[in-house]
Amino acid sequence: MADKKNLIEVKNLKKYFEIKRGILGNKKSYVKAVDDISFAINKGETLGLVGESGCGKTTIGRTIIKLYEPTGGQIIYDDKDIAKLSPKHVLPYRRKMQMIFQDPYASLDARMTVGDIIGESIDIHKLMSGKERTERIHFLLSKVGLNKDHASRYPHEFSGGQRQRIGIARSLAVEPEFIVCDEPISALDVSIQAQVVNMLEDLQEDLGLTYLFIAHDLSMVKHISTRIGVMYLGKMVELGYSNELYKKPLHPYTQALLSAIPVPDPDISSANQRIMLDGEIPSPIDPPPGCRFKGRCKYSKAICSEVEPPLKDLGDNHCVACHLY
Repeated sequence: MADKKNLIEVKNLKKYFEIKRGILGNKKSYVKAVDDISFAINKGETLGLVGESGCGKTTIGRTIIKLYEPTGGQIIYDDKDIAKLSPKHVLPYRRKMQMIFQDPYASLDARMTVGDIIGESIDIHKLMSGKERTERIHFLLSKVGLNKDHASRYPHEFSGGQRQRIGIARSLAVEPEFIVCDEPISALDVSIQAQVVNMLEDLQEDLGLTYLFIAHDLSMVKHISTRIGVMYLGKMVELGYSNELYKKPLHPYTQALLSAIPVPDPDISSANQRIMLDGEIPSPIDPPPGCRFKGRCKYSKAICSEVEPPLKDLGDNHCVACHLY
């Protein structure tokens, strides 16, 4: 069970990427990948993050664990703001925060054995060596459903599902508290996805882990997440407990996303009306004033073009950023 203490609190987080425009490349613009987002993650819970490609989900995860330097805002980890810490001072937090990457083929160094891949972070943090290090690697392999003989092999000798298990073992090597799961099942066969998700749930229970679970598969996010955040063009538009958000989605964008989930029962599927979104997604380089979803929203009104809706709590920790409420 998760206690109610925040492990991570994100306040007004921004991450802008500079791009150069013009014939001579002398005009600067910024892609506002994450633009003024705030939320918290309790110890022991899983916060799911969903939204269209390019909405900023992965950027949030990478910025929280300081793979990207934030442009602005605070990242409060266990009551300490780590947003502006130097690489030297952020090193102790690297042990507490790890990441499972989306692509199990690109995220493992093909020149290293599995044992060295898993043991690399153990060496960096000087946690153990010799026999103790080897035993730790073998333990981690068994924890993710592999065996100690795999430690001497190379990544190309494994299937996609096995590679992702190696990536998960690597993330556990330094005994972290918090793991960003960046679409960890999207590159896997459907038959393997459920196995990996069930393993992540078992590891969370055994080791007391906290997850930020980023995904496109809305049904899988509902299964694994305590709460779910919905993102659109760098903004959080809705945030609430999993069952409540699926049962009563408030934001028009969330309603459209949930209407796209396939239902195996043909009678129920034919009765459900799919919400089709018209219009195009605005550019994150120069987002429009007001609500960023207004160009695709059938409920759009004058205030939507003038005032950006704040994310407000409507009760029971169900928050929405929409002028309809």
